Amino acid sequence: MTVIVLNGKGAGVKSYRILHVDDDPLMQDIVELALGLDPQFVVMSYVGAAEALAAVTDWAPDLIICDVMMPDMDGPAMLVRLRGNPATAKIPVIFITAHAKPAERERLMALGAVAVIAKPFYPVKLADTVRRHLQSIRLASAGYNLTERLRSDAAMLALFREKLHDGSNSPEVPEDLQTFAHKLAGAAGVFNFQNVSTSASALEDALIERRTGRCAPEKVEANLDALLECIGRERLGEQGPNRRQEHAGHLRSAG
Repeated sequence: MTVIVLNGKGAGVKSYRILHVDDDPLMQDIVELALGLDPQFVVMSYVGAAEALAAVTDWAPDLIICDVMMPDMDGPAMLVRLRGNPATAKIPVIFITAHAKPAERERLMALGAVAVIAKPFYPVKLADTVRRHLQSIRLASAGYNLTERLRSDAAMLALFREKLHDGSNSPEVPEDLQTFAHKLAGAAGVFNFQNVSTSASALEDALIERRTGRCAPEKVEANLDALLECIGRERLGEQGPNRRQEHAGHLRSAG
């Protein structure tokens, strides 16, 4: 069965075609309703990979959201078929799965998925999550990939963390880190990685307080650890009720 959800769009506003594949009718309804919160999303749902593959070339979706475990043909097998067809090879795919352990996420990403969303997820946040991934995909196609930037930034932040852990009191260390955190907060905000932006801003605030003697070193380290953890979650595309919300505001009051 095919269900199409059409949302009202103003003149000149780009719409995004999203093809959703899931053999569970309840999950189909949830995803359709959740994505329907964004008026720019046009959603077509299929109960199986075979019929989705038969329609994908003609419909030309901007994004495919696919369950991993399905009868007859699972999500990874469908992705292989998509990548093997020149007409569909570049369509980005997001997997939704109840088995979202790090090793499984890495396996799915290695197959070519752009993100992995864990079940259960917050329906009211799904549209925002998908829009963020669409923005990242468009930016990547234009030659900029913030995920790669986050990878290199995490490595640099880890070096800063080592210097702080070693007890270095050199003023250059926190000052350099403050500049780094400020730039990261701005870039992450522009590319809609709001959790990273908020966490980086919290670290910057803590560093400013440290330089004026109003903050203990432990508070800076706590904010830095929180930022590294947040970047790690964003790189894995983690979603779901068990995901901890960014606690930068709480860290500002710590210490």
